[in-house]
Amino acid sequence: MDLRKLKTLIDLVSESNVSELEITEAEGKVRIVKASPAVMPAPVTYSMAPTPAVVTAPVVEVAPPASAPAPAPVAPAGHTVKSPMVGTFYRSSAPGAKPFVEVGDSIKEGDTICIVEAMKILNEIEADKSGTVTQILVQNGQAVEYGQPLFVIE
Repeated sequence: MDLRKLKTLIDLVSESNVSELEITEAEGKVRIVKASPAVMPAPVTYSMAPTPAVVTAPVVEVAPPASAPAPAPVAPAGHTVKSPMVGTFYRSSAPGAKPFVEVGDSIKEGDTICIVEAMKILNEIEADKSGTVTQILVQNGQAVEYGQPLFVIE
C-alpha cells in the first residue's frame, strides 16, 4: 500500500467517529487504531509497527503478504536477449503466422526474433548476437518489462 493512500486512511480515521479500521490487500494488512482523546498527548504521532504495540497514539500495523517470495531464478547459460522496453511480447508478425524463431534455430546478428508491442506500435526486436536459440523464456502475448530476458542464444 502506498504512503499517500495510508496517510489518507489515517486522516479519515482521525477525523471520523471510527475508532479502528483494518484493511487487507494483496500487499498485506493495515490496521489503524485511534487512541481515546483522554489518553492522547498534545501532538498526534503515528508509528508503523510490524506487530501490535501499546502506545498512546494511533497505531498503524503492516503485515507481510501471506505467501513467501519465490526463490530468485537461476540465470540461464548462454547469451540472454533482453527486452528493450515494456510491452507485449509476440513470437510472430501476425496471429497464426509462423514464429520468427524456434528453439534450435540458427540465427545471425540483426535477424528479427520477436515483436514487442508498446503503445500500439509493433517494435521488431533483433538478435544482438549470432548463434543458436536454446530457450524462449516468454510466452506469446505475455506482458514483458524493460530488461526482462526473452531468449537465450548459444
